[in-house]
Amino acid sequence: MNAMGVRWTAEQVLALAPDEASRRAGSELGTAGPWSETGSGEDAVWGLCKGRGSTPYRTVVDTTGPAYSCGCPSRRSPCKHALGLLLLRAADGIAAEDSSPAPDWAARWIAGRRGRAGSADRRTGDATPGATADPEAARRRAERRAARITSGARELEQRLADLLRGGLAAAGQAGYGLWEETAARMVDAQAPGLAGRVRELGAIPSSGPGWPVRLLEECALTHLLDRAWLAADRLPAPFATTVRTRVGLTSPAGGVPVRDHWLVLAQYDAADARLTTRRIWLHGTTTGRTALLLSFGAAGRAPQLALPVGALLDGELTPHAGSGQLRAEPGERFVPVSGPVAPPAGGPVGAALDAYGRALGEDPWLDSWPVTLSGVVPVRAEYGWQLADADGREALPLTPAAQSRPGLWRLVALSGGAPVTVFGECGHRGFTPLAAWSPETPGETVPLI
Repeated sequence: MNAMGVRWTAEQVLALAPDEASRRAGSELGTAGPWSETGSGEDAVWGLCKGRGSTPYRTVVDTTGPAYSCGCPSRRSPCKHALGLLLLRAADGIAAEDSSPAPDWAARWIAGRRGRAGSADRRTGDATPGATADPEAARRRAERRAARITSGARELEQRLADLLRGGLAAAGQAGYGLWEETAARMVDAQAPGLAGRVRELGAIPSSGPGWPVRLLEECALTHLLDRAWLAADRLPAPFATTVRTRVGLTSPAGGVPVRDHWLVLAQYDAADARLTTRRIWLHGTTTGRTALLLSFGAAGRAPQLALPVGALLDGELTPHAGSGQLRAEPGERFVPVSGPVAPPAGGPVGAALDAYGRALGEDPWLDSWPVTLSGVVPVRAEYGWQLADADGREALPLTPAAQSRPGLWRLVALSGGAPVTVFGECGHRGFTPLAAWSPETPGETVPLI
C-alpha cells in the first residue's frame, strides 16, 4: 500500500524517543538550521546533520520498519538526529518539491534493508515450518535442557519448603544473598523465568507493611509453576505451552500471520541491571485483535524496535502460542497509512475485571491483562486515584506506579470530569492507564506513559 503523504505528527515522533533526554535533544534538531541535503522518497527520509565535528552525520530513516541509520556514536535508537529528521518532516520542513533521488549512502542502506527483507521472505517460503538443520541434535539439546530445568524446579521446591517450615518471619532476617544464590542456581538450570521469580521473592521481605502476605502469595504462585512444570506432560497442550514460557523456554512465533491496519496504542520500557525490555501494544482495527510486541536491548541500550504511538500501520503479525496468544512478531514492513482511527471498543469496569479473570484461568501467573475502559471518569478517592464508571456503579483503583507518573494529570486534564475511553493493563495491583481518547477527539490517541 502506498504510504506517500502519510506523515507522523510531532507527538508521534516524540513518542519514539527511548528516553526524556533523547526527546529534548531531538526537539532541538527538529528545525532546518542544522540540516542540509534533506530529501524523502517512498517510505524513507534522509539528510545531513551538522555535529561538533567537520563532517556532518548521515541520517536516514526507513518509515516502514521503522528503522534508523545514523553516523553518530549514540547507542540510543532512534538517536536524536533520527528524531530531529522526522520532526523536520512532520513540520513540512522537507517539502515534496525539494525531494530528489536518495544519495548513494542512503540508497545503499535502504536497498540493503529491502534485500534482507526479501531474503527472509524467500527463506520463510522455502523452509518447512519447524525444520532444523539437525532435528535429532535439536531434540537431544531440548531434552538435556528440560532435565536441567526439572532439577532446578525440584531444588526450588525444597527451598520453598524450608522457608515455610522455618516461618516467613525468618525470611526478613536471612538477607538477599540466599535468594540471589538460589536465583543463580536457576540460571545454571537454564530456567530464567524461575530465576526472575526468585529475585522477586528476595525483594519482598521488609519491603513495607504487609510484606509477609505478599511473600506468601508469591511463594504460592512459584510453587504452582514448579508443580506445573513437573507435571507438564499431563497438562493440556495450550496450558503446557504457557508453563514452558513462564519457566523461560521461548515459544516460537508459529501461528497464522494476521494482516491488518494496526493502531499503536502504547510503548514503554522496563529496565533492570541486565536487560531493557520494550512493550508495544497494538490494536487491529479490522480483526479487533490486541497484540503485544516485545523487543530487548542490553543493559543501557534501547531496543531497536520503536513505533509511534497513535500511528496507523499496515502490516503483518505472527502470534506466539500460549499466554492468551497476545505476543506476536512483526513482519519486515510496517507502512504508515491514512484513514479513520477509532479507539478499541471498550466496556465498563466490571467487563474489564471479567476479562482479567478469564485470562488468569489460562495463565495464573499473569500480572496484568490489556483492557479498554469506556465511559470512565478519573476520580480521587480516600486511598488514591481510581477510574469509575460514569454511573458510579464500579471503580478500579490505579496502581501505585501509575499514580506517581505525569500521565495521571494528562488523563485528568483530558477528562475534565467527563467520561473518557482509556486503554491500559488491569491486574491484581490495580489499573495502569497507557492511552486515552476523549469523545470530542476520538481519533487522537493521547499517550499516558
